[in-house]
Amino acid sequence: MALSRRKLLLGGAAVAVAIPVGSQAWWSSKNFVRDGFDPDLPKAPTGERAWVNWSGIEKATPKILAAPTSTEEVVALVQNSPTPIRPAGSGHSFTALCPSEGTMVDIGALSGIISHDPVTNIATLGAGTKLQQAARLLHEQGLALANLPDIDVQTLAGGFSTATHGTGRNLTAIHDYVRGFELVTPSGDIVQASAEQNADLFQAGKVSLGALGIITRYDLQVEPAFDLHRRVKLVKTEDILDQYMGLSEQHRNFEAVFFPNTGHGATFTHDKYEGSLSGEQPSEDDNFLQDLKQLRDTFGWSSWLRRKIFAASVDPEAGEDTTDAGWKLLATSRPSKFNEMEYHIPLENGLETLRTVIAKMESRNDAFYPIEARVTAPDDAWLSPFNDGHRLSIAIHADSSENFQYFFTEFEPIFRAAGGRPHWGKLHSLGAKELSALYPKFAAFNQLRRELDPTGKLVNPYLSKIWGEA
Repeated sequence: MALSRRKLLLGGAAVAVAIPVGSQAWWSSKNFVRDGFDPDLPKAPTGERAWVNWSGIEKATPKILAAPTSTEEVVALVQNSPTPIRPAGSGHSFTALCPSEGTMVDIGALSGIISHDPVTNIATLGAGTKLQQAARLLHEQGLALANLPDIDVQTLAGGFSTATHGTGRNLTAIHDYVRGFELVTPSGDIVQASAEQNADLFQAGKVSLGALGIITRYDLQVEPAFDLHRRVKLVKTEDILDQYMGLSEQHRNFEAVFFPNTGHGATFTHDKYEGSLSGEQPSEDDNFLQDLKQLRDTFGWSSWLRRKIFAASVDPEAGEDTTDAGWKLLATSRPSKFNEMEYHIPLENGLETLRTVIAKMESRNDAFYPIEARVTAPDDAWLSPFNDGHRLSIAIHADSSENFQYFFTEFEPIFRAAGGRPHWGKLHSLGAKELSALYPKFAAFNQLRRELDPTGKLVNPYLSKIWGEA
């Protein structure tokens, strides 16, 4: 949530209550840092390099951490490097998709716009281009992707391959903009895939988990650049829930976040805009998040007190109203690191599940990170979580230094009971048996994967579980 000023004034002075000294002292002495927390790089053997993902929970010391500068160099890598071979992306996945003690491939040098066809409005970009970089470069040419996720540091290959999404009832996940790609197979062949050429590979490869080969470039459907009007409002939790479906239908982009044990959340809307631009306001999301954390740290022992202090201390008119280029407003920076689980729930089960998740999170006095809810339109990629209809994506978070194991014991059963599919790049415990029941094309994808990678060059221990080869 972007606020113009820090509004949450902590310390309890804004509300007159009798604070039980014993409870306050007991809670204030708590240490929320989880056992084993270590965000630093692992120690690599002599001559090798270390790798850690963004949140610090996945680490590796690969024998080779390669940074190819051409498709031909990628070919040489997959033919000659120690296995398993895994694309590194930008390291923003929370699952263990990327780690390898063999070879990790950073395709960041394969970036930028290669070409643009003004007739079809298809742009070809290097697969290592970061989403933010792609959006900026396209904007400089008067172009844009139809939508962006709220985090844009991922590579195109990483974002597409994990079904990364933004929000919008009539907007699909970003892999649906792919019209073709170039893939280096595990045997070193260079293959082109599109709806007209290698159609099965195309449908499988749009969301591939990096399991079919190393993608080196994409052909993407783009559109003329556009401006957006962004509004952020502080709203009571129950009011957001009551209005959620209506707001998702009224606005081009709509999402909501809920602040545990405050009785409040925020709505974010973006709509197409024409006119003079006010310019992007500096986001103070991280300031607000730290205020929520301090509220938890100080008064977490009493949900009632947290609600009272929040209501008395925050400005009910706090929010944001700004206009700017669309790509500048759809994504926000995330200085504070966290771990995340997100499940995509069939829309008909979405609100009931969201209410259950909020109630469960508010039963935990240690919770302070917002719960996020977004809607995404369907597409047809084989492993897309959205390939059977609209889904409401519900994301829960924990500070990177704090416990997140309760995601699996307390929340994943709720998500699964509602027919949820996990985000491929975020925490979940599912394996081949559960995933094959969720995805009608899972077996077909796995068969195609085995044909392309019969010796398992691209299979690390995590993917062994996903493909049922453990």
